Amino acid sequence: MTYAATAPLPRDVDEMVFAGFLRHKSVEMTKCVTVDLEVPATSEIVLEGYVSTNELRREGPFGDHTGYYSLADDYPVFHVTCMTHRKNPIYAATIVGRPPMEDCYMAKVTERIFLPLLQQLLPEIIDINMPLEGVFHDCVIVSIKKTFPMQARKVMHALWGMGQMMNVKMIIVVDAHVDVQDLSEVAWRVFNNIDADHDLEIVHGPLDVLDHSSPMAKWGAKLGIDATKTWPEEGHSREWPEEIEMTKDVKARVNYMWNSLGLD
Repeated sequence: MTYAATAPLPRDVDEMVFAGFLRHKSVEMTKCVTVDLEVPATSEIVLEGYVSTNELRREGPFGDHTGYYSLADDYPVFHVTCMTHRKNPIYAATIVGRPPMEDCYMAKVTERIFLPLLQQLLPEIIDINMPLEGVFHDCVIVSIKKTFPMQARKVMHALWGMGQMMNVKMIIVVDAHVDVQDLSEVAWRVFNNIDADHDLEIVHGPLDVLDHSSPMAKWGAKLGIDATKTWPEEGHSREWPEEIEMTKDVKARVNYMWNSLGLD
């Protein structure tokens, strides 16, 4: 249930239905005391109340998952009308701070669970990596099976148009054979494959409210990096070199000789 509350679900998918799917058992619900809602019957602590949309109060700064203290700002006020709890309730929480922390691995779960859904919408996607250093929403690395010119741009804008992916500040697109989980390989591809004038896509749009780097709160510039092989149809008139790779025969001979040379 804790994870379901963080999941970027479509609007018509109920969080408790998703929680039941994950635990292979439906979540038993019970009615609240003072509001017309239901909550999980096994909840440790339940806070009931209401939010007045025209009332704001200053909160923060708080230590957050970005690794920085989030800036103080005005937010809506929650008025508590009732609190219920189990005997000796457990207050469940995660430790946040400079990554990697506990919450980073919840983001990794989202990356793996929602990849098949992402591939249904964008079938050219092979794999995706949201590195821990990207604090959920600052960086996404995606590999694609490229079949037409400017496809990397198409994928970038499609991802920026999907729910919480609108907050992603940097998208790196690589070819299908690149292991996006290997940050060293991704860096090698980016450093070698891009032309700064040709392969960078800078757009403006929403950013996470916790992003402190943009001049304006909640929106700013985003960067797309096309690190795929650039095709002639995309304006690259020069020949693109082949990658260095040992042949199967050489690899087999090295493996055969390895032990005889006394190498471990």
